[in-house]
Amino acid sequence: MPARRAVVLLSGGLDSTTALAVARAEGFDGYALSFDYGQRHDRELESARRVAAALGAKEHLVLRLDLRAIGGSALTADIPVPKSRSHEAMGSGIPVTYVPARNTIFLSHALAWAEVLESQDIYIGVNALDYSGYPDCRPEYIEAFERMANLATKAGVEGRSRLTIHTPLIHLTKAQIVQRGAELGVDFGLTWSCYEPQPDGRACGICDSCLLRRKGFAEAGLRDPGPVAQ
Repeated sequence: MPARRAVVLLSGGLDSTTALAVARAEGFDGYALSFDYGQRHDRELESARRVAAALGAKEHLVLRLDLRAIGGSALTADIPVPKSRSHEAMGSGIPVTYVPARNTIFLSHALAWAEVLESQDIYIGVNALDYSGYPDCRPEYIEAFERMANLATKAGVEGRSRLTIHTPLIHLTKAQIVQRGAELGVDFGLTWSCYEPQPDGRACGICDSCLLRRKGFAEAGLRDPGPVAQ
């Protein structure tokens, strides 16, 4: 039996990399989709390319979108990235690193590519436990988008296929995600999480994403192989 095709949203970070590894372990050929959207941390795109190659993605498509024209986020506008926040602070409210409608934009493009590939499956590495409070990472959002997707496509309307959005990490802690990736042989040294890369190419170590990553590796009892400034 030939492997099924799955579109996998791949930022190059820890979560999306593990999601790609899960898709492969579940018997899918991965079609990795990344976005150059004007993000402050575009260093992640190099990681996405390396991860896609290492995990044997059948294709890796990088789409260019100018979300800086919209702004509204510390990742796409001249707004300071929060640093050195407590885990409690990160768990309350929606931070300025939230990019307006980002997952809706990304999933819409993934949906279009899946339809062209005649794929019924999309993987996204969203997480609703150790995360930064983004509204488009919640289970109810994913469920709503999946319902919409099956109303919005030719294949869905014609009843030829039904799209499933896979969220294998959504109920895992960051430590459990690290452990799952390690079990699947993920080379975390290829991944990138930092929102504000340092001039020397290392991660800042103190933005929300770096702190959540550090917490995950510490609780998993593993060493983070990524370059960190602090």
